[in-house]
Amino acid sequence: MEVLAILMFLSIFVLILYGYPVAFTLGGISVIYALLFLDSGTFAAFPPRVMGVMNNQVLLAVPLFIFMGIMLEKSGLAESLLETMSMLFARINGGLAISVVLVGALLAASTGIVGATVITMGLISLPTMLKRGYQPALASGTIAASGTLGQIIPPSVVLVLLGSVLNVSVGDLFAAAVVPGLVLVGAYLLYIIVVATIFPAMAPPLPKEEVREFMRDKKVFWGKVFKAFLMPLVLIVSVLGSIFMGIASPTEAAAVGALGASGLTVAQGKFSMQVLKAVVRETTHLTTMVFIILLGATTFSFVFREMNGDQYLTGLIASSDLSPMGFLFLVMLIVFIAGFFIDFIEIIFIIVPVVAPVFRALEVDLIWIGILLALNLQTSFLTPPFGFSLFYLKGVAPDEVTTSHLYKGIIPFVVIQLILLFAVVFFPEILS
Repeated sequence: MEVLAILMFLSIFVLILYGYPVAFTLGGISVIYALLFLDSGTFAAFPPRVMGVMNNQVLLAVPLFIFMGIMLEKSGLAESLLETMSMLFARINGGLAISVVLVGALLAASTGIVGATVITMGLISLPTMLKRGYQPALASGTIAASGTLGQIIPPSVVLVLLGSVLNVSVGDLFAAAVVPGLVLVGAYLLYIIVVATIFPAMAPPLPKEEVREFMRDKKVFWGKVFKAFLMPLVLIVSVLGSIFMGIASPTEAAAVGALGASGLTVAQGKFSMQVLKAVVRETTHLTTMVFIILLGATTFSFVFREMNGDQYLTGLIASSDLSPMGFLFLVMLIVFIAGFFIDFIEIIFIIVPVVAPVFRALEVDLIWIGILLALNLQTSFLTPPFGFSLFYLKGVAPDEVTTSHLYKGIIPFVVIQLILLFAVVFFPEILS
């Protein structure tokens, strides 16, 4: 029976790689195996399991954070942030790239939606960077990598889903992710500054005349800077501050964020019934996609455990005398390789439920594991051939930016992410 559980896992993985729909493959194959190899009475325990997932209030944060991110995309906040930030750093080499990373970090802490961030910065910043003489690989790599910061900097949908699957506090995951997120931003900035200093032609500054013209009326300019920074900072403090201070749960804070994002859109003069309909429609689409996969994953994990698959894996690890650190490296390698081929949501709902009981049996800190998985999953947005951040950026990039430019550009940023991943593995005190 245990071998059949592993066979079921492998068959699902192969079918997904062949292109079959994830949710229906997870649920369908699991039901088939259950019908063939489990007692029919087993199914009586399944409906309560599904309803337990659907009644999980933590997961209510997912549609609320998605709504917040999409609403902010419509508010025009990213455009004003990019415009003012680029002028603040315009006089130095790599100034535009630095502004993209900082705006990416602010948007990550405000939205957590990778697609919206990458597309917005790709439409606004990439043509400007290319026009100012930036090397296409550096420009595209910076935008693609900065857009993925929303996967580790809270509030992050990835962390919400990991918290649900690992059965740990989402608030604790958010708190533990702050320092790694800030370190990653700092590492990106350091890389850009070093490259722009050694190779100034790759990232030249803006012409002094253009900067002088933009900042001619300093009172107006600093007013724009204050307004551009104030709005996202108020939202970040209201959402994350309420969680870290214990005032609100992540779900309640997500509701505050959704309301706050709507308020910012009104303040920017961009709110209308058409915008609201578009935001609600897109939120419903993304939420439905996540939850239908979650239902399939719930079916899979239920059948897998009924077949004693988790006990088999735990026993296999124990009999192989593999240390907790050895098992961790094996899981991280599998997740990293899987990120080349399948979506982060699929990895969370297929691989994590299988390995979580083993980590629990090995008495490993699951908050630490959650942050490591989030950092690892972040690379899946950048690794070809199915890096979603690359797809988003390629869709809006000028014709002169080729696929090879994208692939070359993201390599240093993936290396930086992996270095941080190893740093958190060997120095877990970073999270405290």
